[in-house]
Amino acid sequence: MTVDVRATRDVVDIITGGWRAQALYTAVKLGLPDHIEAGRTTCAELAASTGANERGIHRLMRLLVAMGIFKGNESTGYRSTRVSEALSDGPQSLRDMCLLYGEEFYSAWGHAHHAITTASSGFEVAYGQSFYDYLSQDAATARRFQHTMNAGSMFFHQVPEIFDFSGGKMVVDVGGGGGHLLATILGAAPDARGTLFDREHMMPKAREHLTAAVGPDRVQLVGGDMFKDVPAGGDVYILCRVLAGWDDDAVVNVFENCRRAMAASSRLLVLDRFVEDENSTVLPALWDLHLLMTTGGEHRTLDRITALLDRAGLDIKRIGELPMETTALIAAPRTPSQHQKHP
Repeated sequence: MTVDVRATRDVVDIITGGWRAQALYTAVKLGLPDHIEAGRTTCAELAASTGANERGIHRLMRLLVAMGIFKGNESTGYRSTRVSEALSDGPQSLRDMCLLYGEEFYSAWGHAHHAITTASSGFEVAYGQSFYDYLSQDAATARRFQHTMNAGSMFFHQVPEIFDFSGGKMVVDVGGGGGHLLATILGAAPDARGTLFDREHMMPKAREHLTAAVGPDRVQLVGGDMFKDVPAGGDVYILCRVLAGWDDDAVVNVFENCRRAMAASSRLLVLDRFVEDENSTVLPALWDLHLLMTTGGEHRTLDRITALLDRAGLDIKRIGELPMETTALIAAPRTPSQHQKHP
């Protein structure tokens, strides 16, 4: 029997992916990107700065250079790359994402077999409670999670390119978190006003960010529960990456609450990742399984989310594509005559 060397190499590359992820996590945990940017470019200097074993640092750096995280060697000194610079401390840093994925999320994925065979959260097996309960009790992890969400929001600046928020519109960001998307929208549309709606515990951080970004006069903050109701009077309602952790009936409930709050001319923007059951690429399929590991949730197909909007009396009028595998659905409330066609 002939050995398929290419297939063997492909398998090895796949099954060692977790090792590579943990090597990168360790580099970030030790602060190596910052130390190297600060001019500590030898293993001895890095070991002294981090308190780690010099031989361990040497072996780690050999792999990280091979992976393209850093460049150089012990003789010439190690240097930063675009990848390592993205992991250094700063407003756009992916540092907290690496820490979260390397600790809590890595533990959740350790229970992948259980999660997939039972269609339930691997995180709950690892930590004995739901992911969101854990966040409410662990401020450091909650902070890393918020930073991770912000780091994955590189599509925000393109949202005003697919929808016109000008003309004095009131924009209601439902589940708006720390206010970064709303601040981006209001920055792009100076005559627009905004309402950020989320749980009460999100208000202090959102208020701080929005006050600094757009000032206190253009935005109001409202605490509440989107499963009960949402603020009325908006011209545009936004649901950005807040639906994947909930079942279909709960999502329809949110859509219905938005529909009741909307005027006939209002629009609902659903910004989310959607999966395809045929010809899927790897990353959307990975994000979907990751939701199962962490919250027990899932990403939906476009057909499925369309059916849920239909149940709530909303019709998709336009679809726009955004970076980071994100899709924008622009939906309008169905008129009474259209309701008659959809009993």
